[in-house]
Amino acid sequence: MNKQTPAAPVVAVDIGGTKLLAAVVTPEGWLRHEQAAHTHAEQGVEAVVARIGDLIQGVLDRAGLSVASLAGIGLACAGGIDTARGVVVTPSPHLSDWGNLPLRDRLVARFPVPVALVNDASAAALGEHRYGAGRGSSHLVLLTLGTGIGGGIIIDGRLYLGASGAAGEIGHMTVADGPKCGCGNTGCLEMLASGTAIAREADRRLREGEPSVLTAMMGENGGPLTAEMVAGAASSGDALAKAVLERAGYYLGVGLVNLVNIFNPEVVVLGGGMAALGHVLIDPARRLVAERAFGVSAAAVRIVKAELGNNAGVCGAAAYVRDTAV
Repeated sequence: MNKQTPAAPVVAVDIGGTKLLAAVVTPEGWLRHEQAAHTHAEQGVEAVVARIGDLIQGVLDRAGLSVASLAGIGLACAGGIDTARGVVVTPSPHLSDWGNLPLRDRLVARFPVPVALVNDASAAALGEHRYGAGRGSSHLVLLTLGTGIGGGIIIDGRLYLGASGAAGEIGHMTVADGPKCGCGNTGCLEMLASGTAIAREADRRLREGEPSVLTAMMGENGGPLTAEMVAGAASSGDALAKAVLERAGYYLGVGLVNLVNIFNPEVVVLGGGMAALGHVLIDPARRLVAERAFGVSAAAVRIVKAELGNNAGVCGAAAYVRDTAV
């Protein structure tokens, strides 16, 4: 595997439970020759790994590139990742049969170039640092706020992975004596400030008889209660919905206070679908950081929304390859 120049092409793939996205990523962070496909995780590991390889080959064919011309291939994948070994150790719920999968080696067998595997939230942190909301910073923490909460950490301009590549599990820091999490712990940030947590808390209050426009909204939509519905109700002034979001914002703030005090970042980037809720969720968190974080650290940090959207993981995986394989 020959080293390439910094301008050599990199192909990166974001591996999600429902969608795969692959592209050539330029050194400036632009995506070229993108191809997407459904993951079809229900078809099993072998089928999905083959589909990832076919997607990479499709991008190469579309770009008119040979495998030998690549600086490497970057893979961003959810779950507990041993980056040093390139192994998916603990799979995400949508890829439940991927435990202890040597994904890097499986793809090196087909594409004999450097292949790097990183957690998708860590990749997103590197993408936002290099090309998005954290450009120009040296110290950054990213949280992906969705059905769960993930995270990534940049220290001195480089992705921090920890001893085995598993650093950044921000959603599983304990912030309260709260509900039991799927990880086996209780009171995880994910269980108190994620989209799932918001919907669960609103549903609990409704079942206890609190009045809310959410009851009518659920009847009109004919589906389960969602965090987006809670946000819509809050924007109309609904007291229950506003209280639920204020509560989630408080616990998000507790988590951010811990991160600001420990890492003293210049910027905290909030990404994922829940970040789109904006001030109703983020303002309570910002207030708590201002009130409770160590003063010199609170004064240094900016809390901002992510810029790269669904491209953050692909951009970050490509940047990681350039940092480690070139």
